[in-house]
Parts: sequence; structure tokens; C-alpha cells
Amino acid sequence: MKITHHEVPASERLAFFPKSFGMRMMMAAEAMVYDRASELSTDYKGGLWMFYTLSNGGFYMAPQSPERFTVAVQGNDYEGEVSADAFGLIVSLFVLGALCWIDHEDLREKFATHFHQLRDFARVHAEAGAILRAID
Repeated sequence: MKITHHEVPASERLAFFPKSFGMRMMMAAEAMVYDRASELSTDYKGGLWMFYTLSNGGFYMAPQSPERFTVAVQGNDYEGEVSADAFGLIVSLFVLGALCWIDHEDLREKFATHFHQLRDFARVHAEAGAILRAID
């Protein structure tokens, strides 16, 4: 089954973090996204992020930028250059992966499910090779 992504309309942007991460975790998750983006790329300087939902129930965020991002992952020695969309997938996967270890069983399961939904989409992305190497 083909997994498609859809941009969250402007009228629904404010509800994205509470819906995706829950009221308990939305502020922490948002901070994690921006922190992880800064850690992974010196090219990242902030800015507007686009939000996407996936046809399989997943979601992700990506910087709105025509620029490419140089990514360096210290934990696995990956270095490469990716589009803003692929960079957002990488960041989102790292954040969801970290949230799988949260100290609330119901949230762990929720974020593990979202991680796998997003990874399934990443596997068919045009830059799948780079994304998967970055998160390995």
C-alpha cells in the first residue's frame, strides 16, 4: 500500500502538536524537534516548519526551506546532505525514537507506533537511503 503525505492546512496548524504529541508532551516535543535539528545540522538556523500527516496514521515536520541541509550524526558517523523534507523526516524520527523511552507506558506505545509509521514512509521517500543511514 502506498503511503502518502498531506500538508496540514494553516487552519489546523495550532492543533498539530497537541493532536500529535498530546497535551502532556506537546511543549517538550516541540523543543526536542528544534534542539535535535540544531544538533544534527549547523545549517539549521530556525524558521517556519511545515507539518504533514501520513495516510498510515503517522506524521512529521520539516523546515520550510528550499535549501539543503548538511547532516552529521555523531552516534553513527553519518554525514550527508539532504533536502529540507528529508531533514525533517530525520529529525522527526530521532524525536519519536527518543519518546519511545518515556516513562509512561501508554505514551511509549503511541510514540513507538508513530515511529514505525514514519519509518515506513521514509523507506519509500526519494531520499530513503540517506534518511535510513542517518537514523541507523
